[in-house]
Amino acid sequence: MAGNIKLEIVTPEKEVVNEEAQIVVAPGSLGQFGALTGHTPFLTTLKQGTLRYNDSQGQERFVFVSGGFAEVLPDKVTILAESAERRRDIDVERAKEALERAQKRLADEGKAVDLDFERARAALQRALTRLALAETRRV
Repeated sequence: MAGNIKLEIVTPEKEVVNEEAQIVVAPGSLGQFGALTGHTPFLTTLKQGTLRYNDSQGQERFVFVSGGFAEVLPDKVTILAESAERRRDIDVERAKEALERAQKRLADEGKAVDLDFERARAALQRALTRLALAETRRV
């Protein structure tokens, strides 16, 4: 089907994207999925990763998403993410600092009794994913 699909990406704090897209590809919890206009409706959870889409002009865009939900309708994709950042908005220095903190927490794991290992591991993975996405804008 020809035409664009509306893409909205929102977090509890802000609206990240609200525009027309030719295609949306997102990291669903059961694997990546793609949506074009006319897609069969469905609802799914998201895992942390990179959402990519082609805007109405065909330009490929990237957004880091960390968990949440996606609702796909024939004319609209709504992403309700725990957190999300456009690739161009990722603060590389902040992501590097988060990576260092997470690595330090995990390295000190044996010494800390109250360490939330899963939280530290998730922070490490978020930082790595954000940095990897930010690095792609340099190539």
